[in-house]
Amino acid sequence: MRSIRQSSSTGRGGKARRRNSPVLAAVALASALALTATACDSGDAKAGGEASASATASDDGKFKLPDDIRDRLREHGIDIDKWKDGAWKNWDRDDWLREANEYINPIIEGLWNPDRMRDADEPEQGVGESDVTGDQGVTDPTPKPIRAEGVSSSYHANEPTAGKVFFDSPEGSAVCSATVVQDPAHPGKSNLVWTAGHCVHAGKKGGWYRNIAFVPSYNDAGKPVEELENATREEVAPYGVWWGDWAQTSDQWIERGGSTGGDGAPYDFAVIHVTPEKGSGGKSLEETVGSALPVDFKAPAVPDVQSVTAIGYPAAPPYDGQKLYRCQDRPGRLSLTESDPTMYRIGCTMTGGSSGGGWVATRSDGKPALVSNTSIGPVTSGWLAGPRLGDVAKGVYDSVSKKFAGQ
Repeated sequence: MRSIRQSSSTGRGGKARRRNSPVLAAVALASALALTATACDSGDAKAGGEASASATASDDGKFKLPDDIRDRLREHGIDIDKWKDGAWKNWDRDDWLREANEYINPIIEGLWNPDRMRDADEPEQGVGESDVTGDQGVTDPTPKPIRAEGVSSSYHANEPTAGKVFFDSPEGSAVCSATVVQDPAHPGKSNLVWTAGHCVHAGKKGGWYRNIAFVPSYNDAGKPVEELENATREEVAPYGVWWGDWAQTSDQWIERGGSTGGDGAPYDFAVIHVTPEKGSGGKSLEETVGSALPVDFKAPAVPDVQSVTAIGYPAAPPYDGQKLYRCQDRPGRLSLTESDPTMYRIGCTMTGGSSGGGWVATRSDGKPALVSNTSIGPVTSGWLAGPRLGDVAKGVYDSVSKKFAGQ
């Protein structure tokens, strides 16, 4: 979650540029490779060329990267052997690729071990000046803080679609929350994960993060942090580690998103397509966890939404990032700029680390659906805001689904 400071001003200088048709920012990740490397302690984020071919098994059973993909990576100055041995830690600004087709995310087997997962921090919590009152009367009063409640363990039994996204940035290893969502191209067999844009891309001043992986039902038993110090990987990741082999966010986030304040927040969402680090017996992510949420891109206007539940793993104090929490509240409206869509806002004490976590509401058919994700909140916590999912979000979602429709 990115922090935002409420301003007492009544206007905001300038207007966001309007678009007639959103240009979607695709993240072309190199095919998922079973590259074995020693787990490292620090992190960083990168981008590479589009790759549609898969790694193939050689006679000795090890995976081999196709020559055409290896050549394309080298065009960006990336040697895959050096990458897995630690070259991904180089965050030279000239090499920190940020464009839609410049992201690579080869699997580094064993990188996300229990210690590295446990020590990952919430994204940077700088303080930004952002006007939340210059809204032409469409921002509702600040909601009262609602204390986040711990989800009972096992998490898989109570919130089976929830999990954590781990990634590396120039500041080190970081963590967000995320949700398993349905894939219209693969009913019942989805490999799609929904999270925040700022959990995969640094926005206007940076590029794609690296080593992005999803862990469903992280710490499923809800063990306290002291009991996790000697935990096995199976204990903290009972349903495996799933690496992103494709991801996509809005180009509004890439062009305007910031680490502080509300810039780009109304478009702060992302979809990741994942593949298991190790074999899953041929099962998809949805089959592995047993559930996936539909995404509602036509959720009713805020006054008509009676209740939403935000779910996530808050990591900034007073939380430690090891346990799953949720808040339930009736959302109000939050407007950051005149030209951008209004956002949902609820009272909630969850902090950084809950970023990207799903907001779930009951549809008219009585079934739950994802309607938003955690994006921003004030420095002192107390409320959360998430984007309303409209045409731009649906475009991101549909694009990732169609990319893998024939696979």
